[in-house]
Amino acid sequence: MTDSSAFALDTMDYRILRELGGDGRASDVALSDRVNLSSTAVARRRKALEESGAIQGYSADFDFAKLGFGIVVIVMIELSSQAEQALVEFESAVIKCPSMSYCSFISGNTDFLMIVHVRSFEDYDRVYRSELSMLPHVAKIRSSFVMREVTRRNVPPAVLAGRAAG
Repeated sequence: MTDSSAFALDTMDYRILRELGGDGRASDVALSDRVNLSSTAVARRRKALEESGAIQGYSADFDFAKLGFGIVVIVMIELSSQAEQALVEFESAVIKCPSMSYCSFISGNTDFLMIVHVRSFEDYDRVYRSELSMLPHVAKIRSSFVMREVTRRNVPPAVLAGRAAG
């Protein structure tokens, strides 16, 4: 949610969010059984959570390896300038990179952190040459290859901890 002061969540909202975090496809009837509330009340609360922006959407989780993209690369990019125009130009260009699934402007020695999914090391070489190195204002690109994914969460448990117990 972009404006955290716009919508106050209560214990039941957090319980519904916790359940949806584990199963975003859960019906209102299934949620009502899990949180001990009528399906009509669950539907009303879910709609309010969606309208407030607390729930921004629903998506499917993909197994990239099964889709042929078994290599995950963490890419750290430093720009030659942090001037507003350079940032805007870089961000506009990076959004168009078809191999990138995630990009954030971060603090520290690196300006941007990206996640790229590729089929092979040769495929990453192609992505590096045709996408990453073509981005404007890039001074340095560092790449780290994910050796093993330990866990992946859409919502860290701490976000809903303590509030969903009721």
